[in-house]
Amino acid sequence: MMQMEGPSMASDFAVFLGEMIRRPTEVVAIAPSSAAVARRMTEGVEQVQGPIVEIGPGTGSFTRAILDRGVAPERLTLMEMNPRFCETLRQKFPGVTVLNRPAQDIERIGLRDIGAVISGVPVLARPQIQRDVVGRAFRVMARDGFFTQITYSSSAPISPDMQAELGLRAEKRATVWANLPPARVFSFSRAGH
Repeated sequence: MMQMEGPSMASDFAVFLGEMIRRPTEVVAIAPSSAAVARRMTEGVEQVQGPIVEIGPGTGSFTRAILDRGVAPERLTLMEMNPRFCETLRQKFPGVTVLNRPAQDIERIGLRDIGAVISGVPVLARPQIQRDVVGRAFRVMARDGFFTQITYSSSAPISPDMQAELGLRAEKRATVWANLPPARVFSFSRAGH
């Protein structure tokens, strides 16, 4: 069972539930991600240089974890499609750049040498989306940058064939059984790094 952690988690859940009901095709998780998943998703961000981008931040559970790891707000850019979530994120995280844009625009937001991309969008199952999101992210990412992805599947959300096409390798970081539903965290980096 997911743990609620204080009043802001309850409020996040209310916003999340409201948007899930209003926009069922956009909000695809069952509940905001747990603190345990957020810790595993954000491992290593405190060690990277350059900007950090979070795609699909929702109500900000990964955003909070990134900032809690000591990343300065001005280094963090959030890309979120849902306007209500964008409004909430701007209020909760002053100094963080919040863009109401799709993840596919990552090459067009003016950032280069991105150190890490944290993806809370659990819908990378289609090859074209993988090319448009992950492929484009690695075109503007630092040589040793990484892309961390949450999935609810037991296998890597990017197939071995697509990893080869994009020149990437996958590493499974964790399975978090306490999340609703249980979540797996995978990290992708350039093959050879």
